[in-house]
Amino acid sequence: MPDTHALPKYVQISELLIRDIQAGRLVDGERLPPEREMAARLGISVGTLRKSLRELSALGLLERVQGSGNYVCAQEDTQSVYAFFRVELLEGGGLPTAELLSVDRLPKPDGFARFGGSDEGHRIRRLRRLNGVPAVLEEIWLDGSHTETIDVDALRESLYLYYRESLGLWITRAEDRLHLSVVPDWAPVTFGPKPGHPCVRATRISQGQDGALAEASWNWINTDVATYVARIT
Repeated sequence: MPDTHALPKYVQISELLIRDIQAGRLVDGERLPPEREMAARLGISVGTLRKSLRELSALGLLERVQGSGNYVCAQEDTQSVYAFFRVELLEGGGLPTAELLSVDRLPKPDGFARFGGSDEGHRIRRLRRLNGVPAVLEEIWLDGSHTETIDVDALRESLYLYYRESLGLWITRAEDRLHLSVVPDWAPVTFGPKPGHPCVRATRISQGQDGALAEASWNWINTDVATYVARIT
């Protein structure tokens, strides 16, 4: 099974910086390092970095002062590709990437509240990494009424972005509940904790733009490296 398509590099860097701002690793008014130094540290070209910084400026998260540098304008509520992704590294932030494990259309499992209009769903299993560190196992169920098949080659690391671009489905609201579970038996060795090991699991129910429940998911978190974060404003 091929990996999901990565987001463009400049978007990845923008998202990394947004999550660092949200985690408090970059604080309001902080001056970023010189662009060449920052690009070298991130392993990207200066041109790619400048494109990322323009994205942050457009979001109001960065003030670019000619001849002085780039300054953080921290905000509590930031629109981003990963606006609904609540897991961060223990030290904060971390760029999410996803390895696709499987995609299948199946009868919906027991364990979720009733959602969607179909008895079947698309089960998407992924291993989520933060800054390259395995952190979350995801089992996502998209209601089968939204599409007959999922084009694996079109999937993105951000499923919600794929939903919008390919299915016309906008996830506008999500409810998460945390409880103790165990690592599932399909967990790859690279996740870390072995199947059956106690693990925090987030159960999510998500709504589309029409207010109907469209998706449900289980998310097993490796708490040795990551944690669930909800910021209240």
